[in-house]
Amino acid sequence: MQQSWRKWEVIFDPEGLAKRIKELEDESLKAGFWDDQRKAQKVLKEKKSLEDRLSGFEKISAGIEEIPELIEIAEELDDEDEAKSVIKAVEKIADDLEDLKTRMLLSGKYDSKDAILSIHAGTGGVDANDWAEMLERMYLRYCEKKGFRTKILDRQDDVDYGIKSTTIEVQGDNAYGLLKSETGVHRLVRISPFNAMGKRQTSFAAVEVVPDIGDDIEVTINPQDLKIDTYRSGGAGGQHVNTTDSAVRITHIPTGIVVTCQNERSQIMNREVAMKILISKLTRIAEEAHKENLNEIKGDQSMATWGSQIRNYVFQPYTMVKDTRTGAEVGNVDAVMDGDIDIFVRAKLSQDASVR
Repeated sequence: MQQSWRKWEVIFDPEGLAKRIKELEDESLKAGFWDDQRKAQKVLKEKKSLEDRLSGFEKISAGIEEIPELIEIAEELDDEDEAKSVIKAVEKIADDLEDLKTRMLLSGKYDSKDAILSIHAGTGGVDANDWAEMLERMYLRYCEKKGFRTKILDRQDDVDYGIKSTTIEVQGDNAYGLLKSETGVHRLVRISPFNAMGKRQTSFAAVEVVPDIGDDIEVTINPQDLKIDTYRSGGAGGQHVNTTDSAVRITHIPTGIVVTCQNERSQIMNREVAMKILISKLTRIAEEAHKENLNEIKGDQSMATWGSQIRNYVFQPYTMVKDTRTGAEVGNVDAVMDGDIDIFVRAKLSQDASVR
């Protein structure tokens, strides 16, 4: 591992990283730095991100230097539990190294951005609604493990069980870069708890991940292309029900894209968030279609998130989660549903890097 680390140390370039941090620090100390608050926030955000990366590198570097000594200690210990504890420490260093390698593969235009993740129940009736809710929990747990902050912007509960859709804002370093490969159809195979005959049921849910563009670019959308509706927000019942028509639904008529937001405190805030989501979606589509003007985007894009099936989750008669794009697979489906999806994220990032 130490020999392999030397190669990654050169690629990581800690000296270059430290130099860039110093440049940003010097810039933040200049007179008038806060005159342009938007620019100042961007500088500080980049500085914090680079400092976290350098700190992570230094921690792993120190840990790798200790590995030979840790292994020697583990071999000499008579207490099996103590030996296992030392081995776990070595495995943690290896995991941290893999995580660092993953982050080094994030070089896309928006990879460092926050993300907006949406889940939509597909074919499969109540099982699909339940499946969408299971995926929501999986991604929330994954984000928790990564230290990301999450906020549910919109959630459409089904009348009977599960959810029809959910939209989650994910804030954190490289949130979009790590989540972007989750876009696509996710297929579940299991014995349905809703089937009285105990038969296997196949259900689907679509996941879409777009970068939170924020205020980085100025976008103009023709107001005539938008249909804006307000409606009463749904709630958990009782005192939590929002009794005002504060929820907002925006439809982009040329593409058929619909975005909703109901969890902010006012109609104005819901509208601002919904527009942010719409702009992020249209920007991504425009770049994929090589369009410079968002008003050039035409055609039905409302189902663009569905794409092709990217991953199978099999609960019965055996357990396996397999990614159809990379071939990465895991037998421990419970761990995956608890947010352990790094193997799939890393495999897709490595695959994309090898293609470039």
